[in-house]
Amino acid sequence: MAAEREIPVILKLYDLMLWTLNHTARFPRHHRYSLGLKIEATLFDLLEILIEARYVREKAALLDRANIVLERLRFQMRLAKDVAVLPVKSYAFQAEKVEEIGRMIGGWKNAYS
Repeated sequence: MAAEREIPVILKLYDLMLWTLNHTARFPRHHRYSLGLKIEATLFDLLEILIEARYVREKAALLDRANIVLERLRFQMRLAKDVAVLPVKSYAFQAEKVEEIGRMIGGWKNAYS
């Protein structure tokens, strides 16, 4: 019932977070405690920004910030692929989801501009 009232981009991000947490947990130790934790922190930052944007009147600045954080995530995940802790197939799946979230954030911003 609560999920029906959520903003779709937040639900998409939540699903991506679940997927990503399952993958970063399997990173080798030396990458888990550096890159893995950075990726997780970036996802949590993005979730916090989107939740805040849901409740404030002036959304544009927060949605711009969300796009910056999403770009950080793109590079972190690309790095995970390049150091071979994230399989290429998983990276492709993740990149598609991040792209979709980016489009949704852009649409949300345009709706309030």
